[in-house]
Amino acid sequence: MPRLIDPPARPALDVEEVTARLDESGVDLTDEASIARCTDLLAGLSRNPDFLADRVIAALKASYTDQLTLNRYTAQVFLLHRSPRGFYLRANMWPSQRDAAFAASGPAAFSYGVPHDHNFSFLTAGYFGPGYISDYYDYDPETVDGRLGEPLDLKFVERSSLSQGKMMLYRAHRDIHSQLPPPSLSVSLNIMDEGEQVPWRDQYIVDLEKGTIAKRPTLTSSEMLLRCAVHLTGNGKDVAEQFAKAHPVPRVRANAIGALAAVEEGSARAATLERGMADSDARVRDDCRRWLAL
Repeated sequence: MPRLIDPPARPALDVEEVTARLDESGVDLTDEASIARCTDLLAGLSRNPDFLADRVIAALKASYTDQLTLNRYTAQVFLLHRSPRGFYLRANMWPSQRDAAFAASGPAAFSYGVPHDHNFSFLTAGYFGPGYISDYYDYDPETVDGRLGEPLDLKFVERSSLSQGKMMLYRAHRDIHSQLPPPSLSVSLNIMDEGEQVPWRDQYIVDLEKGTIAKRPTLTSSEMLLRCAVHLTGNGKDVAEQFAKAHPVPRVRANAIGALAAVEEGSARAATLERGMADSDARVRDDCRRWLAL
């Protein structure tokens, strides 16, 4: 489960000081010294009872256009700071089942009842309310290829809530949780890793009953564009061929092969997918095998 961190007893900090100091030092959530600095700053921000209300009121007073510029994420997310150094600071709203947002959007919009890991690390703290509830599971990522249907050997750890003042470090491809709505509206603060490597890592949606990988929802815009390009131009097929042979990310190689197969029929389609079944990566071979069976 995520690493529980005892937040330091430090006075409240304002968001401008926190973001300036994070920008100065950078964020590396795999490095203990960086984690300690982030923990200290996030603890200070979480003890400031006024900063988020002030930011929310300012956003509501801004023009509609300004609001879209400030926050291009989901309605659940309130972006506080996005750094050119590969991280961002945000507040997440967690509605209860009694809240209108839950009734309008349903649980899946807030990842409730969708067991998953993360393809990035992040530090989180409970800021307001009783906090969302999670069932936490451990697995060993070193033993997993990432194939759909692959067993994860999940180990249930506990059910607990991200209560006010509680701080946790979620580790990329290590910590799995299934979230449940809090008893009442809650807010968490997050320092998120947004390094260049993140979009190329797969996130896993987990089938708890079977203990297996159910979905890999991560997809970059270039992978979608590749599928479009092979339908539109011969040059698109050339690019897809190059990606299928040499791209360093297995998921991209698989999607390039899938794009090439999508514009073929019969034996030509089968030959494209069979070629992918000779890839060095188990995920690519498994994807091509499944597509060939369709």
